[in-house]
Amino acid sequence: MRRAHDAGVPVIVVTGRMVKSVRQALEPAGVAAPLIAYQGAVVTDEEGRWLRHEPIPLELAREIVAVVGEEGYSPNVYVDDELYVASDTEAARAYARLNRIEFHVVGPLLDWLSAPPTKLVCVGEPAALDELEPRMKERLAGRAYVSKSLPHFLEFAQEGVTKGAGMDFLAEHIGFTKAQTVAFGDGENDVELVEWPDYGVAVANAHERVKAVARWVCPPAEEEGVAQVLEALLDSKP
Repeated sequence: MRRAHDAGVPVIVVTGRMVKSVRQALEPAGVAAPLIAYQGAVVTDEEGRWLRHEPIPLELAREIVAVVGEEGYSPNVYVDDELYVASDTEAARAYARLNRIEFHVVGPLLDWLSAPPTKLVCVGEPAALDELEPRMKERLAGRAYVSKSLPHFLEFAQEGVTKGAGMDFLAEHIGFTKAQTVAFGDGENDVELVEWPDYGVAVANAHERVKAVARWVCPPAEEEGVAQVLEALLDSKP
Protein backbone atom coordinates (compact mmCIF):
# COMPACT_ATOMS: atom_id res chain seq x y z
CA MET A 1 0.00 0.00 0.00
CA ARG A 2 2.80 2.41 0.84
CA ARG A 3 4.58 1.69 -2.45
CA ALA A 4 1.38 2.33 -4.40
CA HIS A 5 0.78 5.54 -2.51
CA ASP A 6 4.36 6.71 -3.12
CA ALA A 7 4.03 5.89 -6.84
CA GLY A 8 1.05 8.21 -7.16
CA VAL A 9 -1.59 5.47 -7.20
CA PRO A 10 -4.22 6.61 -4.67
CA VAL A 11 -5.30 3.99 -2.16
CA ILE A 12 -8.84 3.79 -0.78
CA VAL A 13 -9.72 1.38 2.02
CA VAL A 14 -13.23 -0.09 1.83
CA THR A 15 -14.46 -2.20 4.73
CA GLY A 16 -17.31 -3.19 6.98
CA ARG A 17 -15.26 -2.34 10.05
CA MET A 18 -15.58 0.59 12.41
CA VAL A 19 -13.55 3.70 11.59
CA LYS A 20 -11.38 3.50 14.72
CA SER A 21 -10.64 -0.17 14.09
CA VAL A 22 -9.50 0.47 10.51
CA ARG A 23 -7.34 3.43 11.51
CA GLN A 24 -5.43 1.17 13.92
CA ALA A 25 -4.94 -1.44 11.21
CA LEU A 26 -3.65 1.16 8.74
CA GLU A 27 -1.09 2.75 11.04
CA PRO A 28 1.65 0.15 10.31
CA ALA A 29 1.33 0.88 6.58
CA GLY A 30 2.02 4.56 7.17
CA VAL A 31 -0.63 5.52 4.61
CA ALA A 32 -3.27 8.19 5.16
CA ALA A 33 -6.12 7.11 2.90
CA PRO A 34 -9.77 7.95 2.35
CA LEU A 35 -11.94 5.35 4.06
CA ILE A 36 -15.27 3.74 3.29
CA ALA A 37 -16.33 2.00 6.51
CA TYR A 38 -19.39 0.28 7.97
CA GLN A 39 -20.23 -1.29 4.57
CA GLY A 40 -20.44 2.20 3.06
CA ALA A 41 -22.52 3.88 5.77
CA VAL A 42 -19.54 6.09 6.66
CA VAL A 43 -17.05 7.76 4.33
CA THR A 44 -14.08 9.75 5.66
CA ASP A 45 -11.32 11.75 4.04
CA GLU A 46 -7.64 10.91 4.52
CA GLU A 47 -7.55 13.11 7.63
CA GLY A 48 -10.35 11.13 9.24
CA ARG A 49 -13.11 13.73 8.81
CA TRP A 50 -16.54 12.14 8.26
CA LEU A 51 -17.93 13.13 4.87
CA ARG A 52 -20.95 10.84 4.80
CA HIS A 53 -22.99 9.02 7.43
CA GLU A 54 -26.10 6.98 6.63
CA PRO A 55 -27.32 5.35 9.86
CA ILE A 56 -30.27 2.97 10.24
CA PRO A 57 -33.45 4.91 11.12
CA LEU A 58 -34.18 4.46 14.82
CA GLU A 59 -37.55 2.72 14.54
CA LEU A 60 -36.22 0.31 11.91
CA ALA A 61 -33.17 -0.41 14.08
CA ARG A 62 -35.42 -1.16 17.04
CA GLU A 63 -37.47 -3.50 14.86
CA ILE A 64 -34.34 -5.36 13.76
CA VAL A 65 -33.14 -5.69 17.36
CA ALA A 66 -36.53 -7.14 18.33
CA VAL A 67 -36.72 -9.52 15.36
CA VAL A 68 -33.23 -10.97 15.77
CA GLY A 69 -33.92 -11.18 19.51
CA GLU A 70 -36.80 -13.53 18.72
CA GLU A 71 -34.24 -15.63 16.81
CA GLY A 72 -31.97 -15.79 19.86
CA TYR A 73 -29.47 -13.05 18.95
CA SER A 74 -28.46 -9.91 20.81
CA PRO A 75 -26.70 -7.82 18.15
CA ASN A 76 -23.71 -5.56 18.39
CA VAL A 77 -24.88 -1.95 18.10
CA TYR A 78 -22.67 0.84 16.70
CA VAL A 79 -23.36 4.47 17.61
CA ASP A 80 -20.87 7.34 17.12
CA ASP A 81 -18.11 4.83 16.25
CA GLU A 82 -18.50 3.05 19.58
CA LEU A 83 -19.61 -0.55 20.15
CA TYR A 84 -22.48 -1.29 22.53
CA VAL A 85 -23.71 -4.71 23.68
CA ALA A 86 -26.42 -5.91 26.04
CA SER A 87 -24.08 -8.00 28.17
CA ASP A 88 -20.44 -8.97 28.61
CA THR A 89 -20.14 -12.23 26.68
CA GLU A 90 -17.28 -14.21 25.19
CA ALA A 91 -18.61 -13.32 21.72
CA ALA A 92 -18.38 -9.61 22.56
CA ARG A 93 -14.87 -10.06 23.95
CA ALA A 94 -13.74 -12.02 20.89
CA TYR A 95 -15.12 -9.35 18.56
CA ALA A 96 -13.41 -6.60 20.54
CA ARG A 97 -10.09 -8.47 20.45
CA LEU A 98 -10.35 -9.01 16.70
CA ASN A 99 -11.00 -5.32 16.07
CA ARG A 100 -8.77 -4.02 18.88
CA ILE A 101 -11.53 -1.91 20.38
CA GLU A 102 -13.43 -1.56 23.65
CA PHE A 103 -17.13 -2.28 24.10
CA HIS A 104 -19.78 -0.81 26.38
CA VAL A 105 -22.35 -2.94 28.25
CA VAL A 106 -25.74 -1.22 28.33
CA GLY A 107 -28.25 -3.90 29.38
CA PRO A 108 -31.46 -4.58 27.38
CA LEU A 109 -30.90 -2.97 24.00
CA LEU A 110 -34.49 -1.85 23.40
CA ASP A 111 -34.48 -0.04 26.75
CA TRP A 112 -31.22 1.68 25.87
CA LEU A 113 -31.30 2.41 22.13
CA SER A 114 -32.40 6.01 21.54
CA ALA A 115 -30.22 7.11 18.59
CA PRO A 116 -29.98 5.78 15.02
CA PRO A 117 -27.13 3.22 14.91
CA THR A 118 -24.65 3.10 12.05
CA LYS A 119 -25.06 -0.66 11.80
CA LEU A 120 -26.09 -3.80 13.69
CA VAL A 121 -24.24 -7.13 13.66
CA CYS A 122 -25.36 -10.57 14.79
CA VAL A 123 -22.46 -12.81 15.82
CA GLY A 124 -23.01 -16.57 15.74
CA GLU A 125 -22.37 -19.93 14.18
CA PRO A 126 -21.95 -19.65 10.39
CA ALA A 127 -24.52 -22.33 9.55
CA ALA A 128 -27.15 -20.76 11.78
CA LEU A 129 -26.51 -17.31 10.30
CA ASP A 130 -26.75 -18.81 6.81
CA GLU A 131 -30.30 -19.86 7.70
CA LEU A 132 -31.13 -16.53 9.33
CA GLU A 133 -29.85 -14.38 6.45
CA PRO A 134 -32.56 -15.19 3.85
CA ARG A 135 -35.33 -14.77 6.43
CA MET A 136 -34.02 -11.34 7.37
CA LYS A 137 -33.59 -10.33 3.72
CA GLU A 138 -37.20 -11.29 3.03
CA ARG A 139 -38.57 -9.47 6.07
CA LEU A 140 -36.49 -6.32 5.53
CA ALA A 141 -36.61 -6.22 1.72
CA GLY A 142 -36.50 -2.63 0.48
CA ARG A 143 -35.89 -1.32 3.99
CA ALA A 144 -32.42 -2.53 5.08
CA TYR A 145 -29.19 -3.92 3.65
CA VAL A 146 -28.41 -7.41 4.99
CA SER A 147 -25.17 -9.27 4.23
CA LYS A 148 -22.49 -11.46 5.77
CA SER A 149 -19.01 -9.96 6.08
CA LEU A 150 -17.33 -12.99 7.64
CA PRO A 151 -19.01 -16.39 8.04
CA HIS A 152 -19.87 -15.64 11.69
CA PHE A 153 -21.05 -12.01 11.20
CA LEU A 154 -24.48 -11.09 9.78
CA GLU A 155 -24.64 -7.33 9.27
CA PHE A 156 -27.53 -4.87 8.93
CA ALA A 157 -27.32 -1.34 7.50
CA GLN A 158 -29.57 1.33 6.06
CA GLU A 159 -31.20 0.44 2.73
CA GLY A 160 -28.98 1.58 -0.14
CA VAL A 161 -25.84 1.39 1.99
CA THR A 162 -23.24 -0.73 0.20
CA LYS A 163 -19.55 -0.47 -0.50
CA GLY A 164 -20.45 0.35 -4.10
CA ALA A 165 -22.63 3.27 -2.94
CA GLY A 166 -19.67 4.47 -0.87
CA MET A 167 -17.53 4.36 -4.00
CA ASP A 168 -20.13 6.40 -5.90
CA PHE A 169 -19.98 9.08 -3.21
CA LEU A 170 -16.19 9.15 -2.95
CA ALA A 171 -15.66 9.11 -6.73
CA GLU A 172 -17.80 12.23 -7.04
CA HIS A 173 -16.15 13.87 -4.02
CA ILE A 174 -12.54 13.20 -5.08
CA GLY A 175 -12.96 12.97 -8.84
CA PHE A 176 -12.09 9.54 -10.24
CA THR A 177 -13.86 7.10 -12.56
CA LYS A 178 -14.71 3.42 -12.66
CA ALA A 179 -12.29 3.06 -15.59
CA GLN A 180 -9.42 4.29 -13.38
CA THR A 181 -10.18 1.98 -10.48
CA VAL A 182 -9.04 -1.50 -9.43
CA ALA A 183 -11.02 -3.02 -6.55
CA PHE A 184 -10.34 -6.19 -4.58
CA GLY A 185 -12.76 -8.21 -2.47
CA ASP A 186 -13.42 -11.54 -0.81
CA GLY A 187 -16.48 -11.50 1.47
CA GLU A 188 -20.13 -11.54 0.42
CA ASN A 189 -20.36 -7.88 1.43
CA ASP A 190 -17.78 -7.10 -1.30
CA VAL A 191 -20.11 -7.96 -4.21
CA GLU A 192 -21.09 -4.34 -4.86
CA LEU A 193 -17.48 -3.19 -4.45
CA VAL A 194 -16.00 -5.68 -6.93
CA GLU A 195 -18.69 -5.05 -9.55
CA TRP A 196 -18.32 -1.25 -9.24
CA PRO A 197 -15.14 -0.56 -11.29
CA ASP A 198 -13.97 -1.70 -14.70
CA TYR A 199 -11.29 -3.76 -12.96
CA GLY A 200 -12.93 -5.83 -10.22
CA VAL A 201 -10.71 -8.55 -8.75
CA ALA A 202 -11.72 -11.40 -6.43
CA VAL A 203 -9.14 -13.33 -4.46
CA ALA A 204 -9.23 -17.08 -5.09
CA ASN A 205 -10.65 -17.81 -1.63
CA ALA A 206 -13.49 -15.27 -2.11
CA HIS A 207 -17.20 -15.94 -1.67
CA GLU A 208 -18.71 -17.44 -4.83
CA ARG A 209 -20.96 -14.40 -5.31
CA VAL A 210 -17.87 -12.17 -5.42
CA LYS A 211 -16.08 -14.36 -7.94
CA ALA A 212 -19.22 -14.37 -10.10
CA VAL A 213 -19.08 -10.57 -10.59
CA ALA A 214 -15.28 -10.20 -10.77
CA ARG A 215 -13.46 -9.71 -14.07
CA TRP A 216 -10.37 -11.44 -12.72
CA VAL A 217 -9.43 -13.80 -9.89
CA CYS A 218 -6.05 -13.37 -8.22
CA PRO A 219 -4.19 -15.81 -5.93
CA PRO A 220 -5.67 -16.40 -2.46
CA ALA A 221 -4.97 -14.40 0.66
CA GLU A 222 -2.50 -17.04 1.87
CA GLU A 223 -0.36 -16.25 -1.18
CA GLU A 224 -0.80 -12.46 -0.81
CA GLY A 225 -2.69 -12.29 -4.09
CA VAL A 226 -3.65 -8.62 -3.72
CA ALA A 227 -0.02 -7.68 -3.18
CA GLN A 228 0.97 -9.69 -6.26
CA VAL A 229 -1.47 -7.73 -8.43
CA LEU A 230 -0.36 -4.38 -6.99
CA GLU A 231 3.30 -5.26 -7.48
CA ALA A 232 2.66 -6.26 -11.11
CA LEU A 233 0.78 -3.00 -11.67
CA LEU A 234 3.54 -0.88 -10.12
CA ASP A 235 6.30 -2.77 -11.94
CA SER A 236 4.56 -1.98 -15.24
CA LYS A 237 4.56 1.76 -14.60
CA PRO A 238 7.39 3.93 -16.02
